[in-house]
Amino acid sequence: MQKEINFSRYGKQFQESLAQLIMEDRPFADQMEEVLNVSFFETKYLRIFTKKIFDYRRKYGVHPTKKILATVLRTELENHADALQKQVRDYFARTTIKSIDDDKYIKETSLDFCKKQKLKGALMQSVDLIHNSSYDEVSKVINEALNLGTDNNFGHDFLKDFEYRYELKARNPVTTGWPKVDSIMKSGLGTGELGVVIAPTGAGKSMALAHLGASALKAGRNVVHYTLELSDVVTGHRYDSCLSAVPLSSLFSRKEEVLETISDIEGTLIIKEYPTKTASTNTLRSHIDKLKKRNHKIDMIIVDYADLLKTSTNFREKRDELGSIYEDLRAIAQENKCPVWTASQTNRTGLNAEVVTMESISEAFNKCFVADFICSISRTIKDKNANTARLFVAKNRNGPDGLVFPMFVDTSVVQLKVLAEAHVPQLAPSNPGDLAAALRERYKKHRKGENNSGSTK
Repeated sequence: MQKEINFSRYGKQFQESLAQLIMEDRPFADQMEEVLNVSFFETKYLRIFTKKIFDYRRKYGVHPTKKILATVLRTELENHADALQKQVRDYFARTTIKSIDDDKYIKETSLDFCKKQKLKGALMQSVDLIHNSSYDEVSKVINEALNLGTDNNFGHDFLKDFEYRYELKARNPVTTGWPKVDSIMKSGLGTGELGVVIAPTGAGKSMALAHLGASALKAGRNVVHYTLELSDVVTGHRYDSCLSAVPLSSLFSRKEEVLETISDIEGTLIIKEYPTKTASTNTLRSHIDKLKKRNHKIDMIIVDYADLLKTSTNFREKRDELGSIYEDLRAIAQENKCPVWTASQTNRTGLNAEVVTMESISEAFNKCFVADFICSISRTIKDKNANTARLFVAKNRNGPDGLVFPMFVDTSVVQLKVLAEAHVPQLAPSNPGDLAAALRERYKKHRKGENNSGSTK
């Protein structure tokens, strides 16, 4: 008796997660459509669910959105028993609230299983071809089987993928914790995007990065925070204070209160310390790979801060060295399909500025062209005494820039809040578009070396 071929050895949870990934991950569905036989699923409700996805793709040439799939499951199951219809719909409802942490394992394992079954079928077919002396066909059949299930995502089909690019999940943005800022960023920093906070020494760059990380944690996201200046303990204390609102000075005496608060956090936080100028972007890549091998899901990466990384290549100019680092950080964001936040120091012109602009950024000005979102935090001595600041949106690929938001900043409890609606600063033409044009003109001059005299590390 021939052994039944299905996913039974992997269990029910594996199979339910696999069907969910086929629904949520279009490139993966492209691969599975070539190799998956829905009979591999043990349960009938998963066979029907997956078949409906593939039927829709074949009929309309696009991957169904969750909204469309809900309609399909509501209207096209009448040929099945009521109990089975309920099973399919209940499963679909569960997928809307369930996240999958071990997606890499499930994808690799299921693809490997399905491709082996296709190859076995090709080998059996080859036996018949040999018997019929159809030798030329053997190689063709085997090669076709070997190439099934490979990455066949040929790119974004502009017309067919219309609905996909309007799904929020396409960017999977992570909140900044500032609703007014999120609103102009399309809900936060998205997949593969690089965000940069620029500020003078002591203005709160590291505090801002801790705030961004804490906001992601409270939203249930998994954060990896690389600290290149502060110790991992000090960085951890800042998260403790930010999440619990317990002052930094009172953490030890109120640690039970802190523990009670952070115990309810759904996201995870890994803080990795590297001494200044000892780590490169390749060092970060190596550490990220180790985390992934342990099935640690990463939703956001923070590097505090990029200017303190070293390069693996010797550059003649400091600005070229830093530019390369920022390019690598954006590549890391794209490789890991998550946002990356970092910070940059201003030069002397930013020390007492009411509003710090990108022309005050230290050394490598071309790193501004790599980033997707750049904001600055400006705090004069008067601001520090009054716990106030200004957040200037210097660059925003996904919305308006040239805007200033008033802030409340309390460094004793690592609290940074955007207080009111933004306005356009009177440091350039009042129109945001004109402001951006004026800043770009200044940047061109900077790159030509006209402002080099004011630059310092």
